Formats: sequence, C-alpha cells, structure tokens
Amino acid sequence: MDSTSLLLSSIPMACDNASPFETSEMLASFVTSTPLLDSAWRICSHANAVAPRGYVVEVAGGVGYLAFSGVQVVGGSDSELCDPKWGSMVPLDVASNGLFSALKSPVEEEEEEEEEEQPVMVHAGFLQLFLDFYGNCNFQDQMTLLERSNCKSIVITGHSIGAAAAALTSLWLLCRSSSSSSSSIPLLCITFGSPLLGNSALSKAILRERWVGSFCHVVSKHDIIPRLLFAPPSAHILSLLHLCHFGTNSIPEEALFSYVLSCAEKAAEEVEGLSESDGLCFTPLGTYVFCSEEGGICLDNGASVVKMMHLLFSRSCPRQSTEDHFKYGEYIGKLLLQFLKRRELQGEEGGLGLNGSTYDAGVSLALQSSGIDRQEMVLGSARDCLEMARQNGSTRNLNSAHLAVRLSKITPNRAQIEWYKALCDGSEEQLGYYDTFRQMRTAKREHAVNMSRVVLATFWNGMVGMWERNELPFDFHRRSKWINASQFYKLLVEPLDIADYYRMEKHREKGHYIENGRERRYRVFDRWWRERSKGKKSSSKRNNFAGLTQDSCFWARVEEVKESVEMAKKETEPMKLGAVLERISKFEKYAGELIESKEVSRDVLAANSSYSKWLQEWTALKPRFQQLINNSKS
Repeated sequence: MDSTSLLLSSIPMACDNASPFETSEMLASFVTSTPLLDSAWRICSHANAVAPRGYVVEVAGGVGYLAFSGVQVVGGSDSELCDPKWGSMVPLDVASNGLFSALKSPVEEEEEEEEEEQPVMVHAGFLQLFLDFYGNCNFQDQMTLLERSNCKSIVITGHSIGAAAAALTSLWLLCRSSSSSSSSIPLLCITFGSPLLGNSALSKAILRERWVGSFCHVVSKHDIIPRLLFAPPSAHILSLLHLCHFGTNSIPEEALFSYVLSCAEKAAEEVEGLSESDGLCFTPLGTYVFCSEEGGICLDNGASVVKMMHLLFSRSCPRQSTEDHFKYGEYIGKLLLQFLKRRELQGEEGGLGLNGSTYDAGVSLALQSSGIDRQEMVLGSARDCLEMARQNGSTRNLNSAHLAVRLSKITPNRAQIEWYKALCDGSEEQLGYYDTFRQMRTAKREHAVNMSRVVLATFWNGMVGMWERNELPFDFHRRSKWINASQFYKLLVEPLDIADYYRMEKHREKGHYIENGRERRYRVFDRWWRERSKGKKSSSKRNNFAGLTQDSCFWARVEEVKESVEMAKKETEPMKLGAVLERISKFEKYAGELIESKEVSRDVLAANSSYSKWLQEWTALKPRFQQLINNSKS
C-alpha cells in the first residue's frame, strides 16, 4: 500500500480511536511525512496562478487532484459580495435541492411536542459558489472523468474561499457515495486557510456519518481567515474576506483585528461553558492541522479546535494575521524538515518537560510543534486544550464500552421475558403473553417478569439519556450492535408496557397509549431503525410467523379499536358512526396485511387473545353496521 492510501485509511482510524498521539503531534507528523500536503499545496498554487475563479484537475502518482483557486467571486459583483446576507447561513438540504440529503438531521416529524433538531446550515455565499460550479456541464464532465479514472484515491483541495468550494464538493461526493450501493474511491479533502463553513448541526452530521477523517484543514497560527466567521457577518468582515481571497496583502485595521480576536475569545469561552452561549453560528468540522515554523499539531475535537484557534491567534498582530494567509507554501515546505529534527524537550518544572510520563511527552511535543514557547502565558491553556481533546474523545468511547458491559449484565432479565413469552405461547389457555401479563394470571410469576421489565427500562432510558447528552460516540446510533439490540428490546418488551398501561387503566386518565403513554426511548429506537432501513427494501417473504410482532404498538392499536367498537354500538348519528367505522375498517385491513405477510407472532392469533376475540366480535357485528349505513343513505 502506498503512503497516500495509507494516509487515507489511517486518518479516520485515528479520529475514531481518539489516541492522544494520533490526534495531535504524531498524526500531524505522519500527515506531513507523505507527499500529500506538498502535492495539494502545489496544485492549489497552480490553480491560483492559472485558473482564477476556476479549478484545475491533475492526476499524479495514482491520485486524482481537484484544486479550486482561492480567487473566486460569488454573486458577480463586489457590492453583492459585501452584502451581509451573503455571509448568512441557509439550510443546506433546502437551498441545494436535496444534493446533500444524506446530511439531513433525522427529525422525528410526528413528535410535535418536541423541539425540532437544528437543521444543517452552511454559509450562503459558499454554497452558491459550489452550486455555480455544480451547474456547469464542464465541471460535471471533469468529475465523471476523475471518478472513472484508474485513480486509487481522490484529493479535493483549495485555498481560502476555494477551500470552502473544495469542502462542499467533498461533502457532495460523500453524500452521493453514501446513497450508492457500489464501492467508491477513497476521498480526502485538504484545505489551506479555509473559512468556517457551517453550523454545529453540520459538524454533528459529519461525525454521525463518520466522515471526520475525510477532511484535513491546514491552518497557520496567525491566519485571520479561518477565524473570521467567528464574528457576525457584516460588510466590513466580508470586505476583508474579499481582499484576502484576491491575494491582496491589505492590512486590516487594528480595530477589525481586535474585533475578530474578541469574537474568537467569546467562541472559546462558549465551548468551555465559561460564558452563556447565544448560539455559535459557525463551527469547525473535520480534522485540523495547526502549522507553525516549529511543526504542527492535529486536532479533531470541535471544542478544542475553537479554543486552539483563539489561543494561537491571541499571539498575533494585524500584519501577521493577513500575511500568514499567504505563507502556507513556506509552512508546508518546512514541516517535513522540522519533524525530522531532533526534539529537545525541557525537563524543567513548569516547562514542556516529560515529567516521567509518556502522555506528558506527547502533550509537550504537541505544544512545541504549535510554536508556543514555555514562557508564554497561554501555555497552561494550550495544555488544557490538548488534554480536553483527548479526554472528550476517549470518554465517549469508554462510555460506549461500559454500556456494552452493562448490556451483557442485564441479559438474564431479557432472557426471563423471552422465557415468559415462550411459556405463554405454549399455554393451554391460548392467551398469549400480552393478555396473560395484562390479566396478571399468576401474581408471583408476573411480578418477577415485571421487575425484569423495570430493570431493562432503566438501562435503556439511561443509554438514551447519555446519547442525547452527547456522552456517546456521534455515530453510536448507526452501529449495528445497538440498533439491533434496541429493536429487539422494543419488540419484546413494549407489549408488556402496553399491557401494564391498560391493566392499570391509565388510558382512562391520560388517554390511549400511543399518543399519551409511550416512552420516549421507543420513539428514539423507531427513528434509529428507520434511518437504518432507509433505502433498503426487503424482497424476501416470510415462510413462518415472526418470533416477535414487528409492530411493537400492535396491542395498543387493538385496545383502541376495541374502544371504537364499543363507541359504534352506542352511536346513533350516521356521520359520526361512519367515521368510527372507517377507523375500525382501517385497522382491520392493517392487521390483515400484517398477518398475511407473517409480520406478527403467533400469540396474536391465539384463540383467546384480545385480537382474536375482537375479530370474532367485529365479524359478527359488521353486517349490522353495514345495514345501518345503507339505510341512512336511502
């Protein structure tokens, strides 16, 4: 395997494992030891020189490169570029007509009482820039040729505003490949001095899709452009962005530099929880390589990236903040040489010493690579930043591992309910486990089953709470182990929750189960299962009835339709009766289709089950109701 292919496979691995070395100086060292950064910057410089407002395509060493020039114009005029609306954010899926539908937040539409998740949003001007390229036939042809070439991998790159176009192009390709059944070419996006692209929902979506390792943003320690959009959009801010991407070395006013610095400081305080957040508009995404003349460090934790952006920028000045935007060629050229030099770590107390710890050695090496001297006041904050990056990543993975251990410990409780169901299914009473539990036929046995039901609910509620508090890996709900385990739990245990709800007659006080009694965990598991099954259609038919009824709310629907039959018996108003009968007929058809496709367990068809008794009663009553309807029409 060549170094490029090794890099493309290693970056996501490092991000997932959250190693203290692989996500800081050591990963940065590995990245710069390959020709990728040097090649990417070389073709970026070439694009800046020969393809202003465009891009260049090149194939070298089995790698296909697409580089966007940093010289770009959105809207066609300077006045439009400086319009604050150009710097606002727009919903990505809506504004792009579904090109990025894979990134759409999985919102539970039927849960009207819940606050909707924040939509994925991106910079309006950058999105329009990408759409302008996308709508060009030549661009489409070039992308097709690149994908059909014999390239082992594709690198999308860009500088400044061109970097934003590169990131959106990469997102589009990743979204497209995720919805395709065919294998795709490994993709890596490398940007230089890229401005921020979108909101926190975009960052979370990329984490959820496990695409963090597909984005490598190279940022110099003084460059103002990557920090610029921490400040609210304004004509002044956008004018600076305009000047910088045209290669103008105009020095921003000191007041503007101070303003951006203060906004970066506020953003850092918000991610640390030191100040009340009014919503951080633009958020980092992917992996960041912070480069300096001393080397580089690599971070993939969003909060740590924001904090490091501020810490390094706080040591800058107005002149450096723009000059650094055009010095990436110098930094890339020095990186490999700097990493080959021997490090002389100081062992003095309070310095960058090892202090007898391998972990401290890694942190010290990363701090030295960032260009922060041990005498500087920000040293302690920078060290905290690196440690926070390590702890956040490892804590989520540890939480996931601990959950797996706890899941194994409650297996006996789940097994007890499985045993109970099998016992009821084979009983001569022919009730099934739903009706047996609802009637509490054997108090001691049902009490033990009920205790297991409570133990399982406690575990799964705790797991959902951790997931919603972002205490688990962001792709946790995409992992087959947890999708399948939660689905099996839901199908097995929710019928008992429904039985308990109606046995305790809670429906008389609160209303029916589905709308008023269903626990949130089941709605979350429904969402996970739908996301997993999206775009997958099973053509195979069952030969036998399912072990568990595939609609976990089936018995709640039976309880509702039983009440509807009682209402129909008493109803004398033809229009109201017609509405009730329509609901009953709708359920009758639905249940019939489930049974025909064998999507129900055999307990549904037990001779004395609630469903069988209801069907028997309804079959006898239906002709009479049909006659009443016919008489009302005549």
